[in-house]
Amino acid sequence: MRNRPVYIESVRRYMYQNIIKVLVGQRRVGKSTLLLQIMELIKTEKTDANIIYINKEDLTFESLQTYNDLVAFAEDKMKIDQTNFLFIDEIQDIVDFEKALRHFQIKSNWDIYITGSNAKLLSGELATYLSGRYIEIKIFTLSYTEFLDFHSLIDNNTSLQKYIRYGGLPFLMNLKLEDNIVFDYLKNIYAAILYKDIIARHNIRNVGFLDKLTLYLADNTGNIVSAKNINDFLKSQKINISHNVILDYLNFLCEAFFLFKAKRNDIKGKKILEFGEKYYFEDLGIRHAIGGYKNDDISKIIENVVFLHLLINGYNITVGKLYNMEIDFVAEKAGQRLYVQVALTIPDQKTREREFGNLLLIKDNFRKIVVSMDEIQVNSYEGIEHIYLRKFLIESF
Repeated sequence: MRNRPVYIESVRRYMYQNIIKVLVGQRRVGKSTLLLQIMELIKTEKTDANIIYINKEDLTFESLQTYNDLVAFAEDKMKIDQTNFLFIDEIQDIVDFEKALRHFQIKSNWDIYITGSNAKLLSGELATYLSGRYIEIKIFTLSYTEFLDFHSLIDNNTSLQKYIRYGGLPFLMNLKLEDNIVFDYLKNIYAAILYKDIIARHNIRNVGFLDKLTLYLADNTGNIVSAKNINDFLKSQKINISHNVILDYLNFLCEAFFLFKAKRNDIKGKKILEFGEKYYFEDLGIRHAIGGYKNDDISKIIENVVFLHLLINGYNITVGKLYNMEIDFVAEKAGQRLYVQVALTIPDQKTREREFGNLLLIKDNFRKIVVSMDEIQVNSYEGIEHIYLRKFLIESF
């Protein structure tokens, strides 16, 4: 099992403390592996540790259906005179799990680690019952540097193209990176996410529409999306779905960490707009598996790559609106702001003026960057940095 030090260290800060560690993220991004690695770390540091492990994807634990089942199981295996380490993988499959966590957390001899694949379920229920008593750590697909490490690749253009094409699910390190092999695997992951985390959880009957919606979003990655323009598209396909249902399905896809929503930010008015969001995929490999990898889509694909890199680096991201122009990303973290414009290439002065000109209109002193696929580039243009995508993905912000 390859280590992901950034996440191990994030968890380590809270180890051996009476605070629940919650690892969240899309299925197959490596939460279960990380949980096992934390268990091994504890075993090496505390050889007599009493570790109780529950994996809700393992039929061995099928009988644990409710919080009462969970409490009875864990207390049967606990040791009264020492700390008990409780690990639960995919906890959202246990009804009212938050009640059990509250039960354990108010006692002093439990150290709890859980994973989940549903943002609303975890944040909502835990916030209600355990406000201030848990820490949420988001686990993402592999960053570009992690991808290089997992696949034992050097940093070059061929490796970058593989990352862009196949995405960052960790299990791919066990597969040959070829379209027919990788995309078949990723289609199965897509099906598992839809059926386990969306269709079954929300009792969805119109499965055909959900599938068409994901295809529409794959085709419109990085475009402004609204219930109305989705509805207009569906009507052209002779499908009639209400705005509310469309919005619900979009939320379900985001709750399962399948998509990320970027709201629009009126930079001049300093407010978040309530309409016209953009959606980006957690894993581009899955996007390509369901919608196909098309060379004509490369601009929207690299925009998704840049979005993910900013997200992995801990930024809150919005899409900037400045007068009638757009700033691809306004990224904020710890009181700092970063403006990022994404372009495929900048072949001439006219394109340079357009891509850099939007950023030049922003009259503050925060860092401003244009990211493109140009390997040979001007280092800056009137104070705006110009960075090759590969270099951008190596940098931590």
